[in-house]
Amino acid sequence: MKDYRIFLIDLDGTVYRGDDTVESGVRFVHRLVEQKKDYLFLTNNTTRTPQMVVDKLKGHGVQTDVTHVYTPSMATASYILKQDHRKKVGLYIIGEIGLWKELLQHPEFEISEQHPDYVIVGMDKDLTYHKVRVASRAIRNGATFIGTNADMNLPLGDELIPGNGSQCVFVAAASGVEPLYIGKPESIIVNMALQKTGYAKEDALLVGDNYDTDIKAGFNSNVDQLLTLTGVTQREDIAEKRQPTYLVNNLDEFEL
Repeated sequence: MKDYRIFLIDLDGTVYRGDDTVESGVRFVHRLVEQKKDYLFLTNNTTRTPQMVVDKLKGHGVQTDVTHVYTPSMATASYILKQDHRKKVGLYIIGEIGLWKELLQHPEFEISEQHPDYVIVGMDKDLTYHKVRVASRAIRNGATFIGTNADMNLPLGDELIPGNGSQCVFVAAASGVEPLYIGKPESIIVNMALQKTGYAKEDALLVGDNYDTDIKAGFNSNVDQLLTLTGVTQREDIAEKRQPTYLVNNLDEFEL
């Protein structure tokens, strides 16, 4: 087995499931710390700030800090700043505190409802018709449309609720323009995370429970993958599909 130097770890379904702790995932993180292996929590959730993620993890028995958290909000900011070198960049933002706080901490960004350069759509449980109207108008007028992540649904207890991908479909239908997605399964967030940590792709292992986001992110970015069957994807779901680098029932089975 390769000696991986950085582990890019999903959260929901891997370390916890909603309010429930995935004990094998917590023990996996503890083993990484004990063996002085580097790690980064790579989530598709834009509703929380990195500190909010740290606080949630503490409630599940994982002590960490914000330097070990990377979100699509952070990747979106880095992506735009890398692409656009203007002193001021206008944004129209649909999203919650995690997205707003991350973007607005950069002095290059300013809010512009009338003539934004970018429309950023993240998960927003208070989405309104007005927000979609403003976003679609700006996109039709030339603003670049970015979706933080393409998750169509999110698990909430025994229910599947609409995710950010569903919101982006709404805006895309209204504007006639498809978004550029940043989060998993796209390679952008993985590449940005590796740039942040300074590791090469061959040093990394992407760990998660969702074949369509976590594992495909590994495929798309040429990073090895570890699928744990503690969340969304089960063995029968991928019987006829491309297999991940490693497949385990839970993360206790994976030897570091």
